[in-house]
Amino acid sequence: MDIFVADDNSTPLTPDEKDGLKLKWLTLRSELNEFETRNILDAQRWLLQSPPKDILNDSFLRKLHKKMFGEVWSWAGEYRSTERNIGVVPYQIPVKLKELFDDAAFWIENKTYSSMEIAVRLHHRLVQIHPFPNGNGRVSRVMADLCMKQMGQPPLYWGDCSLTEISEIRANYISALRKADSGDYADLISFVSGKK
Repeated sequence: MDIFVADDNSTPLTPDEKDGLKLKWLTLRSELNEFETRNILDAQRWLLQSPPKDILNDSFLRKLHKKMFGEVWSWAGEYRSTERNIGVVPYQIPVKLKELFDDAAFWIENKTYSSMEIAVRLHHRLVQIHPFPNGNGRVSRVMADLCMKQMGQPPLYWGDCSLTEISEIRANYISALRKADSGDYADLISFVSGKK
């Protein structure tokens, strides 16, 4: 089985991006998932040791992605340069991220939405922009939790399983993200509050 085969809701990698795998000896998808998880745990320790002051910027997002995936992928922290089945065209990534970060700062400052909805909207728009070749959902969930922390709130509920593995919980999460694409955030808010 191809180590890079995933479910239909995962973004496929280009041949060049696949070549960016640093651990060339991996042969199973489960091994890849395990090493990515270890790398993410290292990034979470880094965040605890060095809590960020300003997360709503391009520099921090790229640094976070590199911390989360840099032991596994050579392109970690670099924006994608190819088009995908999801996300904006590559040249729009920096502009769309700047718009999102400015919007999120405005929402926080003006209490436009509840803290949970601000974090959910940040997460959803990051997934929609899809700035990286891989790991967009995971880095977006961490960004949402960091946003909650900076607003003095507990982290969001992301299900009691890995959202990278095929499951009913992942299916509910993907469905909620798709509804949010049309501006309906109710299911996604319900999901992260642990009600769905």
